[in-house]
Amino acid sequence: MSITERVAPEPPQVEDEVVLSRRELVVLANLSEDVTLEQVAARLFVTRNTVKSQLRSIYRKLGVSTRSEAVAWARANGVSDR
Repeated sequence: MSITERVAPEPPQVEDEVVLSRRELVVLANLSEDVTLEQVAARLFVTRNTVKSQLRSIYRKLGVSTRSEAVAWARANGVSDR
């Protein structure tokens, strides 16, 4: 192995494209409207636990851990106008 092989930087990691379901996109758009999970659930005619489950999936797919990070991602990617 040559010296350049030992000190060469690793190639950048290519991020996979984030693929959210239609329902996850709707939930994410509702998050940016500053509403409670109960209000989102009522709007979508589901239970609060269903919304919580969808949020866990959204957070995992986006690689975030807070609502504000998810909303920032949504705004940066055109999911939310606000």
